[in-house]
Amino acid sequence: MEKFLIINPFGIGDVLFTTPLIKAIKESRPEACVSYWCNERVGDIFKNDPRIDKVFALSRGDLKKIFQRSTAEGLKAFLRLMRGIRRERFNTAIDFSLDQRYGLAARLLGIKKRVGLNYKNRGRFLTDKIDLEGYEGRHVIEYYLSLLEFLNISPKGKAPEIFIPDASKARAENILSRAGIKKKGIIVGIAAGAGASWGQNASYKHWPAIKYAQLADRIIKECAAQVVILGDSSEKPIADIITATMKNEPLDLTGKLSLTELLAVISRLSLLVTNDGGPLHIAVAAGVKTVSIFGPVDSTVYGPYPPSEKHIVIKNDIACRPCYKKFRMDICMHDKECINSISTEEVFAAVRRQL
Repeated sequence: MEKFLIINPFGIGDVLFTTPLIKAIKESRPEACVSYWCNERVGDIFKNDPRIDKVFALSRGDLKKIFQRSTAEGLKAFLRLMRGIRRERFNTAIDFSLDQRYGLAARLLGIKKRVGLNYKNRGRFLTDKIDLEGYEGRHVIEYYLSLLEFLNISPKGKAPEIFIPDASKARAENILSRAGIKKKGIIVGIAAGAGASWGQNASYKHWPAIKYAQLADRIIKECAAQVVILGDSSEKPIADIITATMKNEPLDLTGKLSLTELLAVISRLSLLVTNDGGPLHIAVAAGVKTVSIFGPVDSTVYGPYPPSEKHIVIKNDIACRPCYKKFRMDICMHDKECINSISTEEVFAAVRRQL
């Protein structure tokens, strides 16, 4: 039996970008076993995915945090992870990590075919690779699917997919109904953060919270819609500004949902308005309409995919944008003009079109 290990230690959006590749493998090799090595934070994305046989949810970054707490616990976790992967006897690894340490681990674990992207010669332990300076000119999903040429597989579709457990859908319905959200009404989600993957630099992707507050008030008043604020616990300060500034009262679920509950709540929305981040790609994969606001990042590369009328991207193409290139971003000398200059009126007009 063919056994594939997909390696991706990045965030929610990046992991969802690999799902068309998973679909292509399973359509071409339905009997194959496909497992996933990711970080702890995103592991539950595959909790109900029938195409994934096993999830190893412990990245190098996760291990580093354990080692900082306790060397002994770190060693135990590392050895347990390595033993678990070795036990599966994978034939092929598909490595999206851009980190030579994952390629080395795959080699030491006896995985004979190691396919991936060679960024700055970090793919030295890969057996089949495509040289990469950065993602430019085409979507990340296109780059990922290009690796299938080493497996003689042609993808039939390129849209990301997500599978949401029924239990999570039931919990989401319960959360919304208890808060007074009407099942048959228009529900607009607002995700004003940008996810954990960017760390301190996430603020560069933030459209101002005060503008989100103005937008939410107009959505409630002029669209007769219900508004739900979404985000993880680190984004609570942003949500607090929005709710404190609003004249109307939204449902604030920031930091109150598990990942699977977040997936389920987003799948229930009529529309999601968001910055560039994981919630955007959850909505796209769930078939929910979106209005997304892009600043330093190129939406051609990291935006909703494939392009569709269901997804409106708003951006201001000033001369220095996009400034995030080759996985690096210059220090902004223009006070985030590319995103701060986007008006509430422009975003609201897009919301009206989508509703």
